[in-house]
Amino acid sequence: MEWALANLLNHPDVLRKAKAEVDDARVGDRLIDESDFAKLHYLQSIISENLRLCPVTPLIPPHMPSSDCTIGGYHVPAGTIIFVNAWSLHRDPSLWDDPESFKPERFESGSSVDACKFIPFGMGRRSCPGDGLANRVMTLTLGSLIQCFEWERVGGDKIDMAEKTAMTMFKVEPLELMCRARPILDMLLS
Repeated sequence: MEWALANLLNHPDVLRKAKAEVDDARVGDRLIDESDFAKLHYLQSIISENLRLCPVTPLIPPHMPSSDCTIGGYHVPAGTIIFVNAWSLHRDPSLWDDPESFKPERFESGSSVDACKFIPFGMGRRSCPGDGLANRVMTLTLGSLIQCFEWERVGGDKIDMAEKTAMTMFKVEPLELMCRARPILDMLLS
């Protein structure tokens, strides 16, 4: 969520478009819920683009083939420990146009993204079983934050996106934002 909010605040046009989509998707004066997901394509594109640029775990947990295989033209003997660098794959200029830029439009319907080049949760039989839950929680949380608050950067400068990697990837400078409640929050709380 920290990376997603930072990316949105550094790209106010994307935030405006997401806010318009969230406002149009809800029915009446209620928070968005899972029944609204079918109408939140751009929000889901934002989450995918955020996971592309800022994967939770830059290195997919290690795998080990049970039999000899070929990966990317290389012979891999059975029992070899394989690490996949998702961070590097998601920023590879031979796979992505302008890979360092935050462009949710690359995930909008009609755009084709090869499953082998976008793997924030791994892929295949050994992919993360929490993929579906994580995407639902991120959509509900980010959508609710956009729906209920007006967000602003502290100061006029862009948010520093410097990253530090251990087992997970986190921001070097913690995110500081200002928020103001939107009218729907007053209605929901009264």
